[in-house]
Amino acid sequence: MGFFNSVEQKIKEGAVVVDVRTMDEYEDEHFPKAINIPVNELSARVAEIGPKDKPVVLYCASGARSAMGARILKALGFSDVVNAGGLYDMPGF
Repeated sequence: MGFFNSVEQKIKEGAVVVDVRTMDEYEDEHFPKAINIPVNELSARVAEIGPKDKPVVLYCASGARSAMGARILKALGFSDVVNAGGLYDMPGF
């Protein structure tokens, strides 16, 4: 199974999709059902994501901020975190 398929599978299985871009970027365009928590607010708003054992898929514009977000979540104890890259890397977008 390729990376793209694993991201798609996690989303189908109910992963929380988090857009770590700014609110303006999110409002302009975002993945369906994604929640917006800018990467610089992630630590403070982590409760919005839910249980730490639930799969989380992060994306941003290029993959850099979502990589940072994945590191933050893993450091906070989230066990299943995937950096999906940029918005246009998301399955079906």
